[in-house]
Amino acid sequence: MKLILYSKQGCCLCEGLLTKLQQVKNVDFELEIRDIATNSDWFDRYQYEIPVLCKLNAQQQEQELPRFPPRSPVEKLEALLNKI
Repeated sequence: MKLILYSKQGCCLCEGLLTKLQQVKNVDFELEIRDIATNSDWFDRYQYEIPVLCKLNAQQQEQELPRFPPRSPVEKLEALLNKI
């Protein structure tokens, strides 16, 4: 599975989600990190929403995943990823 994380430098919520994604053990995925400050379309779309985690579907279209609460444990993130 391929995931995309929309974030920006200095965002503590983004860094927290990235740390949790790096701790996931029971789900096989490839992660691409996109800094919204490098693309005006991403910035306009996500500036007030980051971090945003998306999954690429079979047609290579992005599907936004439900927002993950920052205080939730890694196990809940694994459960979310296993459902999709």
